[in-house]
Amino acid sequence: MGSAAELHRALLFRRETVAAAESLTAGLFCARLAEVPGASATLRGGVVVYATDLKTALAGVPAGVLAAHGPVSPETAAALADGVRERCAATWGVGLTGVAGPDPVDGHGPGRVYLGLSDGARTDVVQLDLPGDRAAVRAAAVDAAVDALLARLG
Repeated sequence: MGSAAELHRALLFRRETVAAAESLTAGLFCARLAEVPGASATLRGGVVVYATDLKTALAGVPAGVLAAHGPVSPETAAALADGVRERCAATWGVGLTGVAGPDPVDGHGPGRVYLGLSDGARTDVVQLDLPGDRAAVRAAAVDAAVDALLARLG
């Protein structure tokens, strides 16, 4: 598992930045990155878009995507990543949406997570089914986002 410090060093080496639109994780991804000294050189910012309407208003998710696919979907994760990257003028955008539990949401069980990664040329979505309670699912989603971005950075 990669660390926030590793991610910071990789972004710094490449002279790249990251921004995140977080629903499921409610700011935990950005908080994790901000723990690293010098994070302001690579972390542009982020938005917590827990409420569905804010996914459109703050992160630029098209209303049609939400209407057709719902807030917990690969399409929404991709749109979150694309939108926050553009709005924050970052090299990379990360979008996190899912169900922390304990109850299902729109047919998705607890632990279902969609993670979007965008560099402007390509947007990938990873689907995860994470075990544990709310805190464990949210923490594991942040770990997965750090690892996925490190993997894309090569």
